[in-house]
Amino acid sequence: MNAWVGAVLVTAGAASAAWGGVDPGKPTAPRTEFAAPAAGTYQLQRIQSTADAELLDASGRSRHLSEFTRGKVTLLTFFYTSCQDPLGCPFGYVILSQLRARVLADTTLRAHVRFVNVSLDPLHDTPETIRRYAAQFGTDPRFEWRFLTASSVARLLPVLDDFGQDVGVEVDSQGRATRILHHMLKVFLIDGQGTVREIYSLAFLQPEVMLNDIRTLALE
Repeated sequence: MNAWVGAVLVTAGAASAAWGGVDPGKPTAPRTEFAAPAAGTYQLQRIQSTADAELLDASGRSRHLSEFTRGKVTLLTFFYTSCQDPLGCPFGYVILSQLRARVLADTTLRAHVRFVNVSLDPLHDTPETIRRYAAQFGTDPRFEWRFLTASSVARLLPVLDDFGQDVGVEVDSQGRATRILHHMLKVFLIDGQGTVREIYSLAFLQPEVMLNDIRTLALE
């Protein structure tokens, strides 16, 4: 095992332990991080624009995705409420909770940042289900953290295609998509104009690096 893989696994192990026994709303620092370049000393490329879509919020109201990808710096990821993979959604939520704590500590930044989580399992992740799930992470009136789902897999697939989210799809005998089988954990950093500026995969989910990327966008 090389040093980099070992470092990733140590961090993932810490996150898994945190998920099992620590309140994600009161995160502890990850054990392994690398130095982040200072905010504003670099630029983030414009990777792709984000399209609009019609989704459902945790109250069951129809909402346009564009409401939550514009106007603020946004971190968007896809999830299952039932995900148990320690290197999947649970790991992602520990990292996001750690990042939220850092953003909340910055009084000039927190009103300009939001998190958005979109369910990959519309069949089971109903608005009521995602509302209960979101409650695990606590709410804070100073910070916007949205949980969304789709009314069907068919409504969700164009969103996944737009973001380039890697998934496996189960189809019925007529070739119609029935459910999403699995996904690769990604977090998309989106600027206030709805443009993706960074895509974090598992190995690069480092709260301090992500925080400096957010600050860099806020300085533009």
